Amino acid sequence: MKSITFLICLLLLQTTLAQPITPEDTYNVRQYGAVADGKTDNTAAFQRAIDAATEKGGRVYIPAGQWLIAGSVRVKPGVALVGTNVGPLSPYQLTGSVILATGGRGNENAEPLFELWNASAAMGFTVYYPEQDVSNIQPYPWTFYQRNPPVVHSLTEKRPEDFNVTIKDITLINSYNGIRTGPDENGRHLIRDVHGCVLRRGIFVDWVGDIGRIENVQFHSHFWFHPNTKGNWDKVFAYMQQNLEAFIFGRSDWEYVTNTFVFPAKIGYKFIKTANGTCNGQFLGIAADATETCLVAEAIQSQGLLITNGQFNSHRKGRSTQIIVEKGCEGSIRFTNCGFWGPVEQNVQLLGDASVSFLNCYFSSNHVSKDPKNPNWSIIAEAGKLQVQSCTFDGTQTDEVAQWTYGGNKRRPECIWLKKGVRHAIISNNMGWQGVSIKNEIGPKALLRDNEPVGN
Repeated sequence: MKSITFLICLLLLQTTLAQPITPEDTYNVRQYGAVADGKTDNTAAFQRAIDAATEKGGRVYIPAGQWLIAGSVRVKPGVALVGTNVGPLSPYQLTGSVILATGGRGNENAEPLFELWNASAAMGFTVYYPEQDVSNIQPYPWTFYQRNPPVVHSLTEKRPEDFNVTIKDITLINSYNGIRTGPDENGRHLIRDVHGCVLRRGIFVDWVGDIGRIENVQFHSHFWFHPNTKGNWDKVFAYMQQNLEAFIFGRSDWEYVTNTFVFPAKIGYKFIKTANGTCNGQFLGIAADATETCLVAEAIQSQGLLITNGQFNSHRKGRSTQIIVEKGCEGSIRFTNCGFWGPVEQNVQLLGDASVSFLNCYFSSNHVSKDPKNPNWSIIAEAGKLQVQSCTFDGTQTDEVAQWTYGGNKRRPECIWLKKGVRHAIISNNMGWQGVSIKNEIGPKALLRDNEPVGN
């Protein structure tokens, strides 16, 4: 009897929790005149379907096929624009729900492809710009822009703000600008499982007044290398490495970023000051590969950034450094259990007055200078405060020709240079390949202890 009662309760619970999507909940774009022939402009048809769903809320369904959008579509409150794709798809073929975007060519300030209003969502489809030319890349506006017209904020105030927007299971083949929030106040965005190639900017968040989340995002040049999408590996790689700023953070009060990756980029992660302010947040399992600079901090909030389990690889391009803390940057940046490697000139340049710490990290510049008078230092600190504790400085070298392989002979790296402008430093309990070298120009303001002696 008890077993029967348990089964009945379980069935009742499942019935309560599982809210099936009925036909009344779903609005198929075909019912509103959309045609998946890759030629007919479906902007108006998509908008009609969304407007129909707005009254009660619901899903606007995009069946499999290629749907041309030549204009801009507004996804309104309570509406989810949903395709067939469960997760990002391979770039080799354009299958599932595919949006062919052509609007705004040559003007990145034009209206976005999809404007996402309060409590809206975009899920389960691919976006491809068929008129983008890999040999003559042109600006385009944002693929997704989270913004909203003025809404009633209180009994006495109406203002533009945009909260609880979801973007997930999206594939971007060749977006010039990917995803944008702000400059109007927004928050609680969820950007998850977005993969693809972005050319100039990947994700730019600003004026996030309540925690935003970015999870499982990968930007990679191989999403636009295939002949099916008129791509080219070498040209796309070069353009991204010279132009792409993958993750840009303006004002954000607690940004949670988890499991993100970019290959290649000019800058992987960039922290800036906008008219709204600066960022603080936690960053777990983030990575950048084949960059000019993996992370640039121009400005941050005083409580700063917590960065854990990061992997940072740069090439001998541009500033050729993994981490740069710029002049004028204050606040705290803490790296824990991170790796810094690649054929670079330096791993870290501390130029601003921030407090920066590295705990249990791995450093390898992979390009030791052959000129003993001008060595490459893994960490160069010119200002601020620095802590380096329980880290390893390796001497692994890249191959002279194939610099993405690590088969060269090891050479002892120069490790840490504390220049006269540094206010205080604690360097302790570190190991290196043949020891840890430290050039100290700040005297007793540097606490140096229990580091492996040079020559070991």
